[in-house]
Amino acid sequence: MRDKVTKFFASRWGIIIVGAVIGILGPVLQKLGNPPNMGICVACFERDIAGALGLHRAGVVQYIRPEIIGFVLGSTVAALIFKEFKARGGSAPIIRFVLGVFAMIGALVFLGCPWRAGFRLAGGDMTALIGLLGLAIGIGAGVLFLRSGYNLGRSQKTYPAVGWIMPGIMIGLLLLRIFSPVFSEGGPIFFSETGPGSMYAPLFISLGAGLLIGFLAQRSRFCTMGAVRDVILIRDFHLLSGFLALVGTALVTNLLLGQFKFGYTAMPIAHSNLLWNILGMVLAGLAYALAGGCPGRQLFLSGEGDSDSGIFVLGMITGAAIAHNFNLAAKADSVVDGVLQVGGISSYGMIAVVLGLVVCLLIGFTMRQKTA
Repeated sequence: MRDKVTKFFASRWGIIIVGAVIGILGPVLQKLGNPPNMGICVACFERDIAGALGLHRAGVVQYIRPEIIGFVLGSTVAALIFKEFKARGGSAPIIRFVLGVFAMIGALVFLGCPWRAGFRLAGGDMTALIGLLGLAIGIGAGVLFLRSGYNLGRSQKTYPAVGWIMPGIMIGLLLLRIFSPVFSEGGPIFFSETGPGSMYAPLFISLGAGLLIGFLAQRSRFCTMGAVRDVILIRDFHLLSGFLALVGTALVTNLLLGQFKFGYTAMPIAHSNLLWNILGMVLAGLAYALAGGCPGRQLFLSGEGDSDSGIFVLGMITGAAIAHNFNLAAKADSVVDGVLQVGGISSYGMIAVVLGLVVCLLIGFTMRQKTA
């Protein structure tokens, strides 16, 4: 039975069905309370968790997102059932942490991860096309490094306890979300009263959706970065078919739920600054490619015992804190007295993106195996 399930999820129809499930759940979660044109965004949700823990104090983006918890624990359950839980690590962890930091900074300049780019597009937000173009450019640059011998080294089998660190952290976050303890007056755990952080679907529905996605994605190896990488590197459209299924089913679901709104400016939690939408996702895409997976894939891998992916996830959460504490994250478009105010990033955010590109390029050039 296990072999049949494994074979199915490795098939083209398997990855399409997984993408379709994610594509349906995103808009449904939005209908039930999650932020508009977001539904599910790994980068944004990790940012909200960072805020809830007090790692940054941007009051509008603070909430422990159950979907992230579910992604990891659902993956853990799948890995245990199919005997794929393997504690491993040691593949340039500090490099992966730095890549995670800059991946998050790039994502928050665009205001979303690859998943959210898909959901934004499916909701009618045409700025998502610009972000997806930047993502493809960044991943394409990463592929050039892969072709020239880039490698962070092999991970190695390690003590089982190491593999349980990320699932353990997620269980801890779930307990914090359920019981919402007050550790000190004016201190964490923080919950936004306004803004995107105050918008959320019911706890156990969000957790259930996350568990289901984590389980299915672990079995199918669903990865948006891998989808673009495989098309460029080996002309394989298997993973891409899953992402296209996500966008297609999300579009249909949005139309059925009355959540589709076509436009380019003043879209929900997005900005129309073309240059920085592209460059933010170029940075994010390059970091994902160098780290070996998109933010979702890194969560799923951490759930099956990969501590290197766990380090990348912690790097992203740290990057969210840095982005908001140092005013690097983008501000969305807004309409004030009938006048469009185009969002974008501060000069500090621009410097951070350029610095991130330089650092990622240096990592790409210096982490290459020399051939005799």
